[in-house]
Amino acid sequence: MSFKFLKELPSPAEIRSQYPLSQRAAEIKRQRDKKIRDIITGESDKFLVIIGPCSADNEEAVCDYIGRLARVQEKVADRVLIIPRIYTNKPRTTGEGYKGIAHQPDPEKKPDLLAGLIAMRSMHMRSIEDFGLPAADEMLYPENWLYVEDLLSYVAIGARSVEDQHHRLTVSGFDVPAGMKNPTSGDYSVMLNSVYAAQHRHHFVYRGYEVETTGNELTHVVLRGAVNKRGICIPNYHYEDLVRLIEMYEQMDLKYPAAIIDSNHSNSNKQYEEQVRIVKEVMHNRRLSEPIHKIVKGVMIESYIEPGCQSVHQHVYGKSITDPCLGWEESERLIYDIAEMNQ
Repeated sequence: MSFKFLKELPSPAEIRSQYPLSQRAAEIKRQRDKKIRDIITGESDKFLVIIGPCSADNEEAVCDYIGRLARVQEKVADRVLIIPRIYTNKPRTTGEGYKGIAHQPDPEKKPDLLAGLIAMRSMHMRSIEDFGLPAADEMLYPENWLYVEDLLSYVAIGARSVEDQHHRLTVSGFDVPAGMKNPTSGDYSVMLNSVYAAQHRHHFVYRGYEVETTGNELTHVVLRGAVNKRGICIPNYHYEDLVRLIEMYEQMDLKYPAAIIDSNHSNSNKQYEEQVRIVKEVMHNRRLSEPIHKIVKGVMIESYIEPGCQSVHQHVYGKSITDPCLGWEESERLIYDIAEMNQ
């Protein structure tokens, strides 16, 4: 049992210098970040829609999809702020399978981490440069943050990572919102403790350096459902779940209480078509309760051009090769419905 060191990868600074973001795009991101921050802090009553493929497996198809989102964003800009999901790292429960474009730029070939870092950066840059939409990504590997810190406007910490000390401390150094998902057990305390940790200052080792962070006050929770000891999915997006979350938030010294509702994963039992119903229930509950309206800042939706999913070798354009996703027609209609219900 040992490590085999294959090659040294370029530093984040080297990659960023080779693939720089233009000043125009950096200004777009700065303005967009301000709008997202205002939603999290309650300065704006717009609603966040974090939407896109389960995994960003193909740049052409993903950018086609983001272009469609950009056209919809123009129509709902007064009520909704869209953040594309460009998830370039894919967590695997068993460690087997496709691990995302940052690991395998070509899902049918062997891993190539240097090409993956470039592909990851390229897709996020195009989302800003071509469509004016800085994206969200899941920070599966905290050490990769510096490769994309100038590109991301939202970071998700997954259910399997939220209890990890390194993830929590790294998030404390982010300057963009970070959503801490509840663990697969569904334990709210674990999730809220993670938010507490990330909102405070820390002193630790990161990428071979001794570092200090200031804390990330925009860290918040993401409800994604749970799985009980019998393997049965337990949703946590209902009215009563949100009331319980509000009560637990009130017991902790946390800034800007906020929640994003993940409409897929264990909330939908991975029945992707249920996302439409789940999102509409969340929007309805925001209308019924002012505290719920105040704390629920947005939703996450897994969506692509074609509905469902496929194997890596089927090559259907714009169809997920990981978890099944809502198709474009249903997704577009749902965004308009969200805008209509956010009044």
